[in-house]
Formats: sequence, C-alpha cells, structure tokens
Amino acid sequence: MPGSPPDSPGPEPATLGQTGDGSPTTSAAPVGLAPDNEPPAVDNAMKRELDSHVQEVLSSDIGVTTMLNRLKQSIASAKEFASFLKKRSILEDEHAKGLKKICRQTGESAHHADHKQGSFSHAYDEMLQIHDRMAENGLQFALSLHQMHEDLLEVAAVSEKHRKGWKVNGLGPEDRLAAVESAMRKSKAKYDSLAEEYDRVRTGEGRQGSKFGFKGHKSAQQQEEELLRKVQAADTDYLGKVQNYQSEKANVETSTRPEAVRALHDLIRECDAGTTLQMQKFASFNEKLLLSNGLVISPLKNAALPNQHSRSLKEVIQGIDNNQDFETHIKGFYSQITHKGSEPKYERNPVLNPQPSVAAFQPSPAQAQPSNNLPPQSHTAPQQLPQQLPQLQTQMGPPGSMGSRTGGFESMTPAMNQPGPSQTFGNQGSGPPSTTPAGHERSFSHGAMLSQGPPQSQQPYNVRNSTQGLPPSQNRFNGGGSAPGVGPPQLGALPFQTPTSAQGAPGPSFNEPANAPVVGSSTTSPIGKGKQVFGVSLTRLYQRDGLAVPMIVHQCIQAVDLYGLNLEGIYRLSGSSAHVTKLKTLFDTDSESSILDFRNPENFYHDVNSVAGLLKQFFRDLPDPLLTAEHYQNLIEAAKHDDDTLRRDSLHAIINDLPDPNYATLRALTLHLHRVTEASSINRMNSQNLAIVFGPTLLGTAPGSNIADAGWQVRVVDTILNNTYQIFDED
Repeated sequence: MPGSPPDSPGPEPATLGQTGDGSPTTSAAPVGLAPDNEPPAVDNAMKRELDSHVQEVLSSDIGVTTMLNRLKQSIASAKEFASFLKKRSILEDEHAKGLKKICRQTGESAHHADHKQGSFSHAYDEMLQIHDRMAENGLQFALSLHQMHEDLLEVAAVSEKHRKGWKVNGLGPEDRLAAVESAMRKSKAKYDSLAEEYDRVRTGEGRQGSKFGFKGHKSAQQQEEELLRKVQAADTDYLGKVQNYQSEKANVETSTRPEAVRALHDLIRECDAGTTLQMQKFASFNEKLLLSNGLVISPLKNAALPNQHSRSLKEVIQGIDNNQDFETHIKGFYSQITHKGSEPKYERNPVLNPQPSVAAFQPSPAQAQPSNNLPPQSHTAPQQLPQQLPQLQTQMGPPGSMGSRTGGFESMTPAMNQPGPSQTFGNQGSGPPSTTPAGHERSFSHGAMLSQGPPQSQQPYNVRNSTQGLPPSQNRFNGGGSAPGVGPPQLGALPFQTPTSAQGAPGPSFNEPANAPVVGSSTTSPIGKGKQVFGVSLTRLYQRDGLAVPMIVHQCIQAVDLYGLNLEGIYRLSGSSAHVTKLKTLFDTDSESSILDFRNPENFYHDVNSVAGLLKQFFRDLPDPLLTAEHYQNLIEAAKHDDDTLRRDSLHAIINDLPDPNYATLRALTLHLHRVTEASSINRMNSQNLAIVFGPTLLGTAPGSNIADAGWQVRVVDTILNNTYQIFDED
C-alpha cells in the first residue's frame, strides 16, 4: 500500500497504536488537539482519548471522506478571512493616504496670506501634524493587514495542495477495499447457489419433474458428481475472496486509513491554527492602532519632565488666542497710517466774489458771498457752502474708459460714487463712460485690474461681486475728482435701497441739457419704473442704467448664492413657470419694487429654481448672446483644440475681446457658477452639467451653425468654468 504522499506534512507514522520505537503512546492530547511539537498520536491513544463517537467515525470507511470535507471547510474559512484582510487593508490605505493628502493641501492653503496667522496658524499646523501622524499609523496598519493576507493565503494554498494528494492516496485504498468486498459478496452468492442445487440433486428433489434438458442423457450419479465439483470450486474461490478481503481490510484499518486520517488532521489543525493566529494578530493590531492614535491625540504626560511632552489636540485648540491674533494683525498696519496735518478748512477763492454771475452753479445770491463775511440779511444756511465743492472737482481730468480691461471699472469709481448725474463745465457733455474698444488691456494670464485713471486714492473695485457698492465719493482734499457728464450710479445701488444723501450737491450747469435731473432732487435710483429689462442688449442696459452687471443678474446670483448652492439640481431643474413670469414682469415694469430684493426668500416665493430659471431666461432673451454672435465661430474653433492649455488661452483671448458689459457680466456669472461647482458634492452640478445647461444659452446660435456645434458649446463653457481663476481674478 502507498504511504504518505510526497507533499504530506509530518513524519511517517509507525504501526497503529505504537510510537516509532514500538512502545505504546502516552500522549494526553487527543487527535486534533495535540501540541505541534509532539508526534502524531497512534490508534490506541486515539481510542482512549477521543470521544467514542468521533473514534467510530474516523475508524469507519467514511473517516477519510469526512476529514477531507472538514479540511475543505478550514481552507474556505482561511481564504474568506484573507479576503477580508485584503479589503480592510485597501480601505485603511485609502483612508490614510487621503488623510495625508488633505493635511498637505490644507497646510499649503493655510499659509496663504488670506488666512488667519498667529496662534491660530500655529494651532492649525499642530493639528495637521497630529492628523499626519495618525495617517502614518494607518499606513502601517494597512501594511500589516496586507502581509497577514498574504501569509494566510499561503497557508490555505499549502493545505489545499496537500488535500489533493491525500484525496488520491487516502481514497484509493478505500476504493480497492470496496471492490474486493463486492467481489467477495458475488463469490459467496454463487457458492450458496451451487451448494443449494447440489443439495437438491443429492436428495433427489432435483430429479422430480425434470423431463427435458440438454443434459437429460446424464445419469443422476453424473449430475451429482458434476455439481459437487462446482460446489467445491466455488468454495475454494469464496475462501480466497474472503481471505483477500480480510487482508485488504486489515491493511486499510491498521495502516492506510489511520495514516490518511492523521495527515488530514494535521492539515486541518495547521490551517485552523494559522487562521486563528491571524485573527489574534488582527485584534492586536486594531488595539495598537487605536492606542497609537489615542496617544497621538492625547499624549501621556511625564511627571518627571512636565514641560517636555507633546500637546494634546485639545490643548492645541485651547491655545488659540483670537484677541492676540487680532491685535497683532492690526498692529502690522500701523506703519501704513498716513499722518495728516491740520484739518482742511474751506476758503473761498476771491476771484469768485467780483463776478458771481459767471459761476457754474449759483442757485441764490446769498451763496456767492464768502462764508466768513455773510451780511445779516443773508438767508443761506452754513451747511449749504459745501455745495460749491463739486464745481471745483469738475476741473479734474475724465476717468479711464471702460474699454480698458485692467483699469476700466476702477477708473469709473468717482463717477459711480455719485448718487445721481453730476454736472460739468464747458462742452464735456453728459452720458455714460466711453465704451470704445481701443486700448483693451485685459491680462492674458490673469484678470487683475490696474487703475489707468488720474492718480486718485480709490478703493479697488471688487469685480467678483461686480454690483456691490463702491467707496464714498472723493473730494478735493483727498485727491478725488468728479467724472464729467451724467455718470452711472453706484454698481451696488439697488432701486429699493435708501439712496445716498445728496445734501449740498450743486444744481445743473448752464451747459447741461434742459431735461437733466438735478442731484438730490429725487430720492430714487436712475433705474426708473417701466424700463424693459428682458430682450434689451447688455450695452443698452449699461448705457441706460449705468450698471456694469445688470441688476437682474446681480439679484439672481445673490439669491442662488444664499439659498441654492446646496440645492440638488440647481440650474438643471425647472422652477414654477408662473413664478418666473411674475418676476419677469416685475423687472420689466417696476424694477424699483422692494419685492425684487432677493436677499429675502419670500420675494421669490421661496423657489430658488424659479430664480435660476429667471436668470437663464434673461440670457436667452438677449438680442445678442452673452458671448456674442461675432465671436461664435472663433469660440467653436478654440473649443476644438485638444490641448487643454492651448484651448484655455485661445478662449481667454476671445473673452478679453468682448465688449465691457459682456465681459463684466460673464465674469460675475463665471465666478458664481464656480461657487456652484465647489458644492457639486451636494448639488450634483459639476462643471460639465452646468456647461450642458449654459452652453447653448451663453453662445446662442449664429448663422451657419449646426446641431453638431452643441458639443463644442458645452466644451467652451466647461473650459471657462474649469479655468475660472486663470481667466478672471477672484478679487
């Protein structure tokens, strides 16, 4: 009989019930529970220490099959736990790497000048260092789990290989024994049949009724002798089969079967022990990870060296001193303070006293007299004297044209700071600032706005929210000047807001048109009632209302920023058509209505989707699309560039060539849509989705366009949104 397969573990066993030297075994551990450093137990030990039912099963003809199935279960369990370790390792690795990534990115961003410094910055750095150490612990934990996964797979592979060997060597003898037993039973059946027939012939029962047959010519004596020979031959064959069966059975029961059972049991024990060991290591590594992270977050204090220990996360956060950070930041600007001399004092130029009739604006004779020599009969109040200041301011040069991409808006600041139209001398005329396209200076690499007007102390115009208010009007004592003509109102002026006080403003000039409004004569914005908004070009709206970004665009952007950034499907889902129609009618008929203040959600019926639909409707109704029909083909050709940088720079150059109102409106809209994409994890509106919505709306359809351009339109808007801060500056 074959012995242990070449790959089977453990030493070659001795005869059943004895150790290698022939003495009975005295092992106290049953089969399956014996220590690894002890030799396999022999049959006598198994009979004494194993449960009788277990012993009967293992000694029976189903013992090897049962052990093979049990080993198969152990291998499956080992593989399953190894798979769990691998998946957990992947999760921990991704978590740790993601934690390190956000620590690195957040650390780089936190040192930017736009963020708080001082104790807050130091605490923030320490907090990120704590998280970075936790990430390192996570990486080590993931690496350990991966190694455990590989070790356990190796154990399972070895067990499975040996199982295949023992399946052949253990079941082969069992099959042969079954075949010998079957042959023995057939021989016994034949032997019994012949013996019974011989007995009938011998007693004469076989001859009664036997009239026909081929052997009928034989005598009874001959038949009896022939049957006797057959019975004797069957007896000899049966005896040989029984002896062969007994020999095979003894060999299987005393050698082959116990050997296979012990070998399979060793494999089961090894596989189970390996799985249990890895599970114990997994539990230990989990405790180690939690304890390590706990010590990172809250280190133990050394009583001997109380000042030489890392601060806990709680202590780090408690170390932030907001008041000190605030004072330190403000003190840093002390050197920038401009110390002024004596307070400015008004002194009327004597040139104006002899010729009061030639003054540009003189509403009453009393105002022409010096303030320090008023006669008793004068009825002019002292607070009316500053009305003469704007006349002196009009002698300043005109501001820069809006045609400048870097100085257009900022140079308009003095004119836009007036609450109403201002007055001029001579032939300076009235009207909005020039929109001549000459002198475009939009930066190709960024959209920083540089002042091109006369040297003035102006606050920079924040073009991210391009309709926000500008700083107060400058006077001649701080270097400001009044813009010529009828300047536009403040970019942040809303028709429903209280207008800036116009007390002390001068009256109309003698060179001004007769219908020009007088500053301070009205408490309303220049945007009057009944002026159509939808279907009017951006250039016309700017010339009429003086707002670089139309009021409706500002209000809609403001509403979505406040209430719609976290709304799923914003700009994709349609609002109520009834609400959109009502709001559209209000803008076209009564733009001064207080209901158009979209900071109050009641004014748009708490329906942000309707506000988004109103904004899209405004752009669809423009006579010339926002990106203009003139540049349509150039935009489509630029979108066809496969290189991202070349496509971005090509679109950037075309955008810089847009008319000023279109450029300002596109900038405000793009920065707003970029804020929408920043919340795409909540609202599900990434740059691609927004480009699908706004592509046809912003580009429109030009002569010669076809349906194939739809994909390029989407690509144009998607490229602009993905390069917002390369095309437009945030500030």
